[in-house]
Amino acid sequence: MSNKKWKSFNQQLDILEKRGLIVEDKSAALDYLERIGYYRLSGYLYPFRKLKDPLPDKKNSQSFRKDEFIEGSRFEDAVKLYVFDKKLRLLALDALERIELSVRVDVAHFLGEKDIHAYENPDLLDGNFSKKIIKRGNHDKTQHEIWLKKYEGALHRARKVPFVSHYKNIYGKLPIWVAIEVWDFGMLSKLFSGMKYKDKSIIGQKYGAVDGNAFAGWMRSFNFIRNVSAHHSRLWNINVLERSALMKEDYWNQLDNARPFYYFCLMQQLMKVICPNSSWSRRLIKLCDSFPDVANKSVDLHDFGIIENWKSWSIWS
Repeated sequence: MSNKKWKSFNQQLDILEKRGLIVEDKSAALDYLERIGYYRLSGYLYPFRKLKDPLPDKKNSQSFRKDEFIEGSRFEDAVKLYVFDKKLRLLALDALERIELSVRVDVAHFLGEKDIHAYENPDLLDGNFSKKIIKRGNHDKTQHEIWLKKYEGALHRARKVPFVSHYKNIYGKLPIWVAIEVWDFGMLSKLFSGMKYKDKSIIGQKYGAVDGNAFAGWMRSFNFIRNVSAHHSRLWNINVLERSALMKEDYWNQLDNARPFYYFCLMQQLMKVICPNSSWSRRLIKLCDSFPDVANKSVDLHDFGIIENWKSWSIWS
């Protein structure tokens, strides 16, 4: 198997043009290739490529598209999609920051009342999380023990942060309302999932979830969306791998939980609880209204997961 050969930016642009991509401003196109990169832009160009005929077997092919572009495909449209997606990622991070901080307070306050070091106390957590042994390499550990190992790593990395060193020097270990500040979203999501059903249901129902398990699913999905956004990856039409169950009432059951829009709806549901006067929903609506009018008509907001009349739903009002 031969390796891919290095290509200059001019060569990269030449390849795209030979495959049928329209490049109206070569100077601007080269500038984008230098700043964004060929590989990242290729994710926004992918829907512009022709479908193979016949379509290959899913098990035997990684791609359903040819290298050649659909007639009318423009470099400029891929850049517009990239810019739209960048704004979408920033909106996601804005909402998820508020959600994360709010849930941090809920978990720390609720468990802290039971035990200021509740995150270390297996008796305050669900038995499947804190007592059930699972295989982990050459060792048998509980999910809680694995989580605590990650916490030790996070604590070590934050050891020089003033509030961490202060509490460790004076008290030896951190109370949960301090310890929770060194957890990332994934650790918060994992610990929440490991709480007792009744306890996490009290928190989850505050945000409109049917119970704590449903809310734990939302948190896992939010963590996936956050990781995609924080790493500047393509979000707008991504296949969501950490899927939450669809809610069955009202318009929710019309949505597709494999598409990002479902999780933006969930974010808005939480935002109405956390920041009821926020302009976040209006900014998302404005952004969706600005979706690029792609010349080759190969993409639209249905790829994001949007359905008709979504703006009339109560969560967006």
